[in-house]
Amino acid sequence: MSGTHTDVPSSPSLPSMLAHELPRPVPADELAACPVGEVFRRVGDKWSVLVVVLLGGRPHRYNELHRAIEGVSQRMLTRTLRGLESDGLVRREVHPTVPPAVEYSLTPLGRTLLAPLSALADWAVRHEPEMAESRARYAGADGRISAALS
Repeated sequence: MSGTHTDVPSSPSLPSMLAHELPRPVPADELAACPVGEVFRRVGDKWSVLVVVLLGGRPHRYNELHRAIEGVSQRMLTRTLRGLESDGLVRREVHPTVPPAVEYSLTPLGRTLLAPLSALADWAVRHEPEMAESRARYAGADGRISAALS
């Protein structure tokens, strides 16, 4: 957020993101500059979390990662690794062999991302039945609304 919105107070009763009221409407330039949005865009893409979790176990060479993630193209894996590297979450190390061996590992900063990702994953597993039930109710209601409008 902008310089005026960086001191988010913590409250024992509210999550830190709710302890501060956002301006209404949220200015587009402030939204674009928000560091939280940048992190959500990075970890919210299709492949980044998988790469971080795999590298959380141990370093991997490029082809190991490619084989470990079914469906990712070489181009997308390369883009994902470059993005994670540019954010300082992944380290790329080239070993002087013939041919050169490239190994990827999490940086200390990248390792700090494992705990919040694990918390989010735990939440998703714990609440998946409720969300599935809600989706089924919504799909049923949406079908009834569509039929009524026809």
